[in-house]
Amino acid sequence: MPEYGYFLSCEEFGPADLVEQARMAEQAGFQALWISDHYHPWNDAQGQSPFVWSVIGALSEAVSLPIETAVTCPTVRIHPAVVAQAAATSAVMTNGRFRLGVGSGEALNEHILGDAWPPANVRLEMLEEAVQIMRRLFTGEEVTHYGTHYKVENARLYTVPDEPVPIDISGFGPKATSLAARVGDGFITMMPDEEMVEQYRKGGGGSKPVSGGTKVCYGTDRAEAVRTVHRLWSNQLLPGEMGQILPTPSHFEQLQPLVSEEMVGENTVCGDDVDEHVEALTAFADAGFDRIYVNQIGPDQRGFFDFYRTKVLPRLQ
Repeated sequence: MPEYGYFLSCEEFGPADLVEQARMAEQAGFQALWISDHYHPWNDAQGQSPFVWSVIGALSEAVSLPIETAVTCPTVRIHPAVVAQAAATSAVMTNGRFRLGVGSGEALNEHILGDAWPPANVRLEMLEEAVQIMRRLFTGEEVTHYGTHYKVENARLYTVPDEPVPIDISGFGPKATSLAARVGDGFITMMPDEEMVEQYRKGGGGSKPVSGGTKVCYGTDRAEAVRTVHRLWSNQLLPGEMGQILPTPSHFEQLQPLVSEEMVGENTVCGDDVDEHVEALTAFADAGFDRIYVNQIGPDQRGFFDFYRTKVLPRLQ
């Protein structure tokens, strides 16, 4: 049976709210936490973007659930040697309950220092080299590395967990899925796509964990829930590579008219129909996912957690 976790959104909530949501998630019966790692929100309406590593420190004291970033980009904005230190410290603070989810990133967050934003194939090369560096550093040994994309000289992590931090790799297409299968400790994707899970497992992933996530908007007024999703998260329905190449929240706002409320209603679980919520998560289980995370869009967090505690999670378990 899959584990069901809660997905904390750093784009939509500040640090104190995220910690409180984590407490409510644990009390509601969720078994794990994901937390996003962004420098910017996708649009100004979302309105937040705290530094994820500070929030993880607070979460380590507030809850006993496993925590994973979903996902960190360890290639452009932050050097992989620094990400390795942050991840190792997080694992120590959580007594080994931390996993590092990584991906090739988006220009929205990674271009802020003025670096060129590489094409997708180069970003995957950078990600693979970054994973190699971080794994070496997690051993606690001194590392010197002169690679294609990164240099590391005489770096050593003195604060490391007893076991190396597991690194799960995010993928939304065949190339990234292949990379995850070759070098990841697990696979992350956001669609209940059975073919991608099969590609991962046959490509070398084997029985390693496959994790997925989805967003919903619980509310007693379905039409209002649809409007909330359209206002805050219409970006998730933009097609193609726009999510990876647009550089600012204002660019995503300019494209919001391409996404109608009707599209939101057809593609996002909105309202308080228990069957719809259960079916959305069961689709991931049926596709072979081991861990399934759900995020509540909008302000009615307490209503969501009560709804899942009393009606949805019991059906799933």
